[in-house]
Amino acid sequence: MSGQGAVRRYPSVDALRGLTVAAMLLVNNPGEWGHVWWPLEHSAWNGCTPTDLIFPMFLFIAGVSIALGVAPRAISGADRAVLTRTVWVRALRIVGLGLLLHLLAWWWLDKPHFRPWGVLQRIGLCFALAGSVAIWCRARTQWALIALLLAGWAGLLWLGGSLAPWHNLASRVDTALLGPLLYEYDPATGLGHDPEGLLSTLGALATTLLGLRAGDWLRSGKASWLGVGGVACALLGWLWSGWLPLNKNLWTSSYVLWCAGLSMLLLALAHFLVDRRGWPALGRSFGVNAIAAYAGSALMVYALLALDLWTPLYEQGFVRWIAPLAGREVASAAFAVVFVAIWWVIVRWMDRRGWHIKI
Repeated sequence: MSGQGAVRRYPSVDALRGLTVAAMLLVNNPGEWGHVWWPLEHSAWNGCTPTDLIFPMFLFIAGVSIALGVAPRAISGADRAVLTRTVWVRALRIVGLGLLLHLLAWWWLDKPHFRPWGVLQRIGLCFALAGSVAIWCRARTQWALIALLLAGWAGLLWLGGSLAPWHNLASRVDTALLGPLLYEYDPATGLGHDPEGLLSTLGALATTLLGLRAGDWLRSGKASWLGVGGVACALLGWLWSGWLPLNKNLWTSSYVLWCAGLSMLLLALAHFLVDRRGWPALGRSFGVNAIAAYAGSALMVYALLALDLWTPLYEQGFVRWIAPLAGREVASAAFAVVFVAIWWVIVRWMDRRGWHIKI
């Protein structure tokens, strides 16, 4: 296939990555967690809301980016060992940044404990593993790994017995490894849970690898396969959810397929509109500074909370004017929208000056 070794940047991919990061900031920063507008809430456990699609979409796009940036270098004859080291160094930087942010949150905000797992940690781990697969494994092997991950993770959950909160296999393993350092921990029962824990990363890796395969279709001129693949994955995920529920906390195999299918369809639409029809790449400024925007926004949140400015800004600037007319949920959502808008201005300014911070 022609062009397999060429590195090409697709504005549609930058746009999707950026819109996903903007959505992350939107759902992560409501004015108050006690009044979150319903479209911006995660499922309590089983199920899949629009908000539950955001993180898998980011990992899917990470896989697409690997197919467009890392894989062509391996195909063109680059030293695979050197390329693998480069991928792992970048992944370790992402993981280190996630650990540093959690360390600052523990220090500045007087958190009860330091949390080792997290969003950036999962992104870094999936990037390292998927990048290595892209460098060393052919397409057939990649598909085999995806099938093995989906079947293996579903089998482990089934063998583990209950899928209930706190009692499922993923939660039990994470509790045995880190106990009180997890996102949630009950000292009275000794039970804990972390939505970005160890075992559930198997499902997240499958999501990233499906993005890798989708990116290969895009790069090799088979963009029409994205529509077919998207419908097939979403349908299989929906059917499988009758036996294994859609569940973001456990990143179940049905959830992997459902989210990857929808992500493929969005990628196909974005490619058609942006790359082929020339529509504006909305979100691109976020996309080219994705990790920097995520980390920078977290630091802004920590600073506002540490200085006791968050609540006064929210109460006086939003609740006072919006809540009497539309309720506190709308006020909380409006605060989140303004937060995203501020960061859109920041990343737009950075992009115009060519400041693209790579971790």
